Amino acid sequence: MLFLVAALMLLGVVLGTVAHAPLSFTAVAAVVIAAWLGVFAIRERHARRRTPSH
Repeated sequence: MLFLVAALMLLGVVLGTVAHAPLSFTAVAAVVIAAWLGVFAIRERHARRRTPSH
């Protein structure tokens, strides 16, 4: 429960920061995060295909 409260507080701080940031900065940050997540997903998929499951 404490973790949930901390996560919601952190989310509020981040959303508050984004609300005051310029739109161009927010868009660039969103693209960078999306690219990072995409690379991570591709690496994970590739790693799972290479190692045989038991």
